Amino acid sequence: MKQSVIHSRLTRTLQLILAMGLVMELLQKQWFAAFTTLAIIVITFLPQILVRRFRVYIPPEFALASIVFVIASLFFGEIQGYYAKFWWWDIVLHAGSGFLLGIIGFMLVHSLNETREIGVHLKPGFVSLFAFMFAVGVGALWEIFEFGMDNLFDMNMQKEMLGDPSGLTDTMWDLIVDTAGASIIATLGYGYIKTQGNKSFLERWISSFINNNPHLFKGGEEQDNQP
Repeated sequence: MKQSVIHSRLTRTLQLILAMGLVMELLQKQWFAAFTTLAIIVITFLPQILVRRFRVYIPPEFALASIVFVIASLFFGEIQGYYAKFWWWDIVLHAGSGFLLGIIGFMLVHSLNETREIGVHLKPGFVSLFAFMFAVGVGALWEIFEFGMDNLFDMNMQKEMLGDPSGLTDTMWDLIVDTAGASIIATLGYGYIKTQGNKSFLERWISSFINNNPHLFKGGEEQDNQP
């Protein structure tokens, strides 16, 4: 069975679980939770929308990883209260966000780098640096968002830790973990450009993205692998 079929079935299973949770929330009149779950369900269809509307192929592994991350952070983390039940839940998810944002940043700048019409020819080090800064920057913006929501609506998105009710410790650990995840992706991305090999999951995802989106990478075969 092809991997794409497996990933598609796993995605459908997750969507079914979310739909069942939505029905239960509506029956229990948990309106905010129901709205959030509905929004998550809509987000899980974004990869298909990108393919059909904009002809942008998303590697099924990356699409599934993104869906799992959204469900784990919003559905299980916020709605089911896993952030409070498991102290490590927030740390794992921020590491995951560093990975995913790093991949998005790398694919974004690599797409520009491979497109002849745009005329951008960045060296591998700068491509990796952009991916790293993109992931860390978005992570910092998210922490600002959490701070604003806590102060404006008296929420607890910046989780209060023992001995630090301000949430500063949580914020700093989130940024540290985001940075660690982004660093790993930037390093793997640099290795991909330098070797054009097939040694890691990131390299396989990037190769799949490039091979299935030829309209985004015109003239990519002429790119020089500069150090």
